[in-house]
Amino acid sequence: MQETLSRWLESNAGDCPFVEHPAVHTIDEALIHVPAMSGLMVKNLFVRDEKGRRHFLVIVPFDKRIGLAALGRLLPSSKLSMASPERLLQHLGITPGAVSLFALIHDSAQAVELLLDQAVWDADSVQAHPLRNTATVALSHAAFVDFLAHTGHVPRILNVPAAI
Repeated sequence: MQETLSRWLESNAGDCPFVEHPAVHTIDEALIHVPAMSGLMVKNLFVRDEKGRRHFLVIVPFDKRIGLAALGRLLPSSKLSMASPERLLQHLGITPGAVSLFALIHDSAQAVELLLDQAVWDADSVQAHPLRNTATVALSHAAFVDFLAHTGHVPRILNVPAAI
């Protein structure tokens, strides 16, 4: 799939900034190791409901702490929690640290629901890992929309509740 994404990026987002950097697993590491570049830095969380029937990719600005209980009530969905690395691999084909919107390319069954914070949707461009945590691309809003069309995912755009 890395090759498929690389081809898509070359064809559809060729003018988007792309940087290589040391592996990053957290926002704190990204703030240190990812060179300054355009685009909103985001946080990506892969969560599941209590019974493991629904899975969500939640994308918010990097500095927003998410209130999972409030988000669950808003959806509505039963108790939300972080999904295991095994579920992440099963549904999005990636390992922790490499989670980004690009992982939706692995979700041909569209089993993962995409939740975007309004601020992410409104951004001119967003930063995302291209299926590995050793590079970051700044994807324009238009390319973001094209990528979602390519994967068939329709985002739910909302004001993701912040943790209190």
